[in-house]
Amino acid sequence: MEDLKERLTTCISDAELERRWKAVREMMRGKKIDFLLMRQDEEFLGGYVKWFTDFSARHSYPFTVIFPVDDEMTFITVGAFPPADPGFPPQWAVRGVKKRLGAPYFPSVHYTSTYDAELAVGVLKEKKRATVGLVGRSYIPITFYEYLRKHLPGWKFVDATDWVDQIKVIKSPEEIELIKRTAALQDLAIEYVKKQIRPGRRTFEIHAEAQYSCVMNGSERQLILVNSGPPGMPVPFAFRHFQNRIIKEGDQISLLIEVNGPGGFYTEISRIFTLGQPSQELQDAFSVALEAQQLTLNMLKPGADPKEIWEANNEFLQKKGYAPERRLYAHGQGYDLVERPLIRFDEPMKIQAGMNITVHPAAATATVWAGICDNYLVMEDGVSECLHKTPKEIIVI
Repeated sequence: MEDLKERLTTCISDAELERRWKAVREMMRGKKIDFLLMRQDEEFLGGYVKWFTDFSARHSYPFTVIFPVDDEMTFITVGAFPPADPGFPPQWAVRGVKKRLGAPYFPSVHYTSTYDAELAVGVLKEKKRATVGLVGRSYIPITFYEYLRKHLPGWKFVDATDWVDQIKVIKSPEEIELIKRTAALQDLAIEYVKKQIRPGRRTFEIHAEAQYSCVMNGSERQLILVNSGPPGMPVPFAFRHFQNRIIKEGDQISLLIEVNGPGGFYTEISRIFTLGQPSQELQDAFSVALEAQQLTLNMLKPGADPKEIWEANNEFLQKKGYAPERRLYAHGQGYDLVERPLIRFDEPMKIQAGMNITVHPAAATATVWAGICDNYLVMEDGVSECLHKTPKEIIVI
């Protein structure tokens, strides 16, 4: 008989899942929490569900996980009405899950908006007046939350997000090895794309080539931003809707590959390509972006304050005559494309050993844009060697 588990892509080990569950339950006992509840519907920023179950929600089909302090989980997914088997995930594929519940609910169909909440209430009622820790409150719809509060009078709800984050951001040896595999497949994608860029192709074709390479080397979810333009104008990354331009001789092509790898962990890499020698203005801006990246890397040490790193980056860019960062230029990554800590003025979490950090500063003016992006691990005395091995240079075609 065929082994059904051969159908699975790279999975995290049982031992790693047990490590996570044990750490979280110790936290729950200390905080007197009976259940954790999380609900997510996409993979790019859906790391909580993945971290607890090794399954990712996708395409706006929500997953809800209820994690008890003293029992196995309940998994609620879009599937058949009870008592029918929900269908996904199959029983043979789940670990640490006691109940699999389903209902055909869809955010686009308003009258189904509480079907999953109804199932959740049925589980949470098993313990009277329990304390429920919500993980990732920003993902939980108001309809879901209102239904819980209305039908669970006397239950206490607390925000457990930060407590889980403090555990989740520190990567285990097994997680680090998977992170390195993601960086390696992104290096392969850069090398592959270098051979595909030529005049006459549309920008979206470069997107497609990068995606093809990533998928063929084990990526399960991809966000790829690419843009092209002539010298004398800034060429920052662009989404798919803006990728129809025809590439011409002399152009700059800016490529950002933000994809996960085998096992679901994210890193990201960006490089600039030019068809012909880059202008001096672009070379100067790229040199400043490299210096800015190194400045941040020098400050990424255990105990460092993200606010101070953010301010140092902006002071450096402005001193060099470039625009300060106003959004986000460095942050943690894991099962989430963007994970804490953010290297920014509003982040309270300090830098810790074991974090996976991507650093992507840019030097920008009204006439030029140059960026660089790579991942590093925070070690006890600073950062590791760069996880990406692609040379940090403008790639001339």
